[in-house]
Amino acid sequence: VQLQASGGGLVQAWGSLRLSCAASGRPFDTYAINWFRQAPGKEREFVAAIKWSGGRTYYANAVKGRFTISRDNAENTVYLQMNSLKSEDTAVYFCAARDGDIYYRPHMYAYWGQGTLVTVSS
Repeated sequence: VQLQASGGGLVQAWGSLRLSCAASGRPFDTYAINWFRQAPGKEREFVAAIKWSGGRTYYANAVKGRFTISRDNAENTVYLQMNSLKSEDTAVYFCAARDGDIYYRPHMYAYWGQGTLVTVSS
């Protein structure tokens, strides 16, 4: 399984960005795909998750109502649309995958993308 995250950058507060996670290597029908983030000096934390089959989604309270996770089956890509960005959203964002149920803890995920930096200026 290979994951390629992209789409990060510098954005002003209240702006928007869309992150992409291109997945390859095997069928993902039974997989869960998560976005995590890690700010400087902090632990990696759960942001959002989607179950590939069925499309169930889950969000951290800090991003609920502002971020939307979605997938494109044809492109084998998971997106994270981030709106109303705040300075506290500044972090390196990682996509991760596991075969099975969604978990919120990073150590449950075997496959990781390389991370993409999101910087929100206030």
